[in-house]
Amino acid sequence: MPDIALPVDDDGADLPAAGPLFLDARTPQSWSDRPVPPDTLRRLYELARLAPTAFNSSPARVVFVTTPEAKERLRPALSKGNLPKLKAGAIAIVAHDLRFFEHLPRLSPHYDPSALFTDNPALAETTAFRNGTLQAGYLILAARLLGLDAGPMSGFDNAALDAEFFPDGRVRSNILVALGHADGPPARPRAPRLDVDEAVTFL
Repeated sequence: MPDIALPVDDDGADLPAAGPLFLDARTPQSWSDRPVPPDTLRRLYELARLAPTAFNSSPARVVFVTTPEAKERLRPALSKGNLPKLKAGAIAIVAHDLRFFEHLPRLSPHYDPSALFTDNPALAETTAFRNGTLQAGYLILAARLLGLDAGPMSGFDNAALDAEFFPDGRVRSNILVALGHADGPPARPRAPRLDVDEAVTFL
C-alpha cells in the first residue's frame, strides 16, 4: 500500500495525533504477555468517556479482563482464531446497559430524555447498541493515544459470554478489544482501504 500523507490542518501544520491514532497504529497479529497496569486502564476509560454519545447517554459498560482466572472464564466463548489474543495484557469486554436511560437525569441535566426510552425497549436497545459501539471505537483510539495496541474482536459467542459475565440480562456484550503490546513488528503490510472516491459521496 502506498504511503499515506500526514493530514494537515487549514494552516498547513502537521496533525501530530494522526500518527499514533491512525497512520502508525496497527492491529497486532501476535501479542506480548506484558501486563497493562490498572491505572492505565482507568485512564483509558477516563479518556474514552469524554467523547460524544446521543444525549450523553454513555451506555457502554466495560469489563477489563486481566487475570489468568478471568481469562479462563472468557476462553469458552471465544472463536478458535481469537484464542491467541488471550495472551494480551487485557481484554476489554465492551457491553451496553439496556437501562442506560436511568442515568439520563444526571448525564443530561439540560434536557432529560429518559421518558423516550422507559416504555420503548426497542428504541432503548437500538440506542444502547449504537452508542455503545461508538464508545468501543473511542476506547480503541484512547488506547492508541496511551501507547497501547488494540485489537477488536467480534468472533465470540455473545450468549455464552453474557451468561458468564452478565447473567442478570440488563447488560449485553457487543465487542471485545485486546489491549496491550504487540509481540514484535507487524507480520504483514497494512491491508488496503477504500479510497475516498469509492466510499464517499459529496452532495
